[in-house]
Amino acid sequence: MNPNVNKKKDFPSKVNKALDEEVESESDVDSNEFTESRDKLYSSEDEEETAQQKKLRLAKEYLSKLEEEEAQKKEEADVLRDAVASRLQHDISEQAGKLTKKVADLCICPKVEDLRIFRGHKLPLTALVISPDDKYVFTASKDCNICKWNLETGLKEKTIKGGRKGTEDEHIGHTDHILCLAISSDGKFLAAGDMNNMIKLWNPQDCSFIHKFKGHRGPVTGVSFRKGTHTLYSCSSDKVVKVWSVDDLAYVETLFGHNSPITGIDSLARDRAITSGGRDKSVHIWKITEDSQLLFHGHDGSIECVALISESNFVTGADDNSVSLWSVLKKKPLTTVKNAHGERNGLGDEHWIASVAALQHTDLVASGSKDGNVRLWKCGAEYRTLSPLFNVPVKGFVNCLKFSNKGDFLVAAVGQEHRMGRWWHLKDAKNGWVVIPLKSNSI
Repeated sequence: MNPNVNKKKDFPSKVNKALDEEVESESDVDSNEFTESRDKLYSSEDEEETAQQKKLRLAKEYLSKLEEEEAQKKEEADVLRDAVASRLQHDISEQAGKLTKKVADLCICPKVEDLRIFRGHKLPLTALVISPDDKYVFTASKDCNICKWNLETGLKEKTIKGGRKGTEDEHIGHTDHILCLAISSDGKFLAAGDMNNMIKLWNPQDCSFIHKFKGHRGPVTGVSFRKGTHTLYSCSSDKVVKVWSVDDLAYVETLFGHNSPITGIDSLARDRAITSGGRDKSVHIWKITEDSQLLFHGHDGSIECVALISESNFVTGADDNSVSLWSVLKKKPLTTVKNAHGERNGLGDEHWIASVAALQHTDLVASGSKDGNVRLWKCGAEYRTLSPLFNVPVKGFVNCLKFSNKGDFLVAAVGQEHRMGRWWHLKDAKNGWVVIPLKSNSI
């Protein structure tokens, strides 16, 4: 047998087998690739669904969180709205004079040893103010100096030194008797008026000079900052009231109406100022915005001082030794106490009232006189009565009185002479200022 013939017969079968194997192999590969692609496709679709579900879940969680936050905000907003409404109602009542705290009965007469007496001025003290935080007292005197005192330590921290009259070019400070002081409610500005027809502004922190206002034609007898603002009111023996913008360091306007030298001024939150007219026996309330004024008469003598208790009520003192309570709705006093500081040799006018003060929005007021006494008074219902609480002897002219902002003490500026002149000279008195504790933490 020819071996080549057998080999030829076997070749096609081997080729066919190889082809079959090759085709089968390709078929298997395609099938596997299809299966893998399909699995990948289905797997990708499953993963895409899971991501969508996750997004949906996160979106729901986010919306739920937003709803909770908004609900919490709404609750907080309701609480805030109630608090704001309560505060507004409080402020409205306070400004309307309807809010009166009963604190007079909580005060206890201090013992002599409880009084804190400070010396530091060479001549009679004429004015003082307390810083808004009740930590410092600023005092002014006829020696032309302003002193800053630390109430906690009792030490004098700063002195704004003055000079003699006619030496204005040599001294930044005052060169004539300082008659009045005022401090802004935020404690940023201290204003002082003097016999030299000048108002000077100082920085209460370091007692540095800021500016001076010129415009009055007579001694500046009173200055007062409108509460919560940097608007300054001033009055003078030139019979006019002036309005100043401290922010702009500028004059604003002049108000006319008094017929005699003005002796004192006060103000609260409203755009108003109240002044005592001295010998014209009148009190004026100046409505700045309305460009009008209210006029009051009642004392038989010269009205020497005035202090606002609230926007609706005020207290005055006169040189006929009388103290009166007023309402802005009445042209006459609601009540007047004659011989408020007692009689001396039958002459009531010997004890003229040199200063008055009010713990604002309460029933507590104080008066100081030539007799060297500070008297505390309780205002009755609707300010129709004035009852004495107790008397604190301090020896000398009580030229200025101020309650602390918290109401736990009263300070008095005392001198051998009246702040405006030398009609009397009390040799036994000493120039200084006194802290009178009121012994009541409930105020």
